[in-house]
Amino acid sequence: MRQLMIKPTLYRYDTAAAFAEAFGLGPGDLVITNEYIYKPYFGALDLKCDVLFQEKYGQGEPSDDMAEAMYRDIKDHHRRIIAVGGGTVIDISKLFALKDPSPILELYDGVRPAVKEKELVLVPTTCGTGSEVTNIAILALNSRGTKKGLAADAMYADSAVLVPELLSGLPFRFFATSSIDALIHAVESSLSPNGNETTRLFGYRAAEMILRGYQKIAANGPNARIPLLGDFLLASTYAGIAFGNAGCAAVHALSYPLGAKYHVAHGESNYALFDGVMRSYLELDRGGEMAALSAHLAGPLECSPEPEAVFAALDSLLSTLMQKKALREYGVTEEDLTEFTDSVLLNQSRLMANNFAPLDRDRIYRIYQALF
Repeated sequence: MRQLMIKPTLYRYDTAAAFAEAFGLGPGDLVITNEYIYKPYFGALDLKCDVLFQEKYGQGEPSDDMAEAMYRDIKDHHRRIIAVGGGTVIDISKLFALKDPSPILELYDGVRPAVKEKELVLVPTTCGTGSEVTNIAILALNSRGTKKGLAADAMYADSAVLVPELLSGLPFRFFATSSIDALIHAVESSLSPNGNETTRLFGYRAAEMILRGYQKIAANGPNARIPLLGDFLLASTYAGIAFGNAGCAAVHALSYPLGAKYHVAHGESNYALFDGVMRSYLELDRGGEMAALSAHLAGPLECSPEPEAVFAALDSLLSTLMQKKALREYGVTEEDLTEFTDSVLLNQSRLMANNFAPLDRDRIYRIYQALF
């Protein structure tokens, strides 16, 4: 049985300039990024590479429409795709490293296989997705009103590069939502039946680093995160390694309809569902990996190892970063709850297979209802 796969070679540089020099960015490279990232960190370097700015094709979460429009504007053949950005940039760039990625829906429907054609370098600028070390690209499929993940080994990066300097301009709200996403990756992968001692080593360590960082922020204010950005970035990568092997589960699955219909950012939509899913799990099973995870989290949270106490303490700590909203505050209606439930059952079987405990239709609906 395979225990762990880490495909990209992992690098770390303190600055964007050091990364650009070490990787020899230049002719034959296509850098996919955002203008607000590229100009301050790379603009003065006079790089001779081609650059494509993602935000010119739409805002928010990545979608099939956005990816298709970007792909139409890639005119030349490039030897390397270099993604410098958050989850939107990174997930779309994985597709562009493939041979003939359009039409993208055919890839997501399994009509065509994913075949790698170009070298892929992924440089995250948030501390949440962990996508730099996974083979998964998640898009909103706008024509179908849902989000879906495509997992294929051809989408592993050749190199994953951590540059803490690139997080220094990240506003606190985006820092909070992205790092909460990383924490949920760590928790879900640790509870997954597909996890093992090795994947949990990464998941537990990621959760501990994030929680200890949160405690410093809670005690000293948002600016306390600045000297910790390297730690949060590494924790996100550790969580990516964990969920890339063991998988995420119901929190992500139930968050996708919310994100797709009401355009709620990925990390925030996960946060909105997180506590509801965990409490549903506790109603079904407080033992096994739930008990083990709770014991590990109790240390950094400085609370009783009883699962209820752990998740209460965790919810309290997360609220110091951002207040959790009820689903109705995003515009969700009671009619949406049935639609969301059906969407999860229809579209998210890949994720629901990783649940700590089985969640049937009635329980999924009740989770939504309790959070409404």
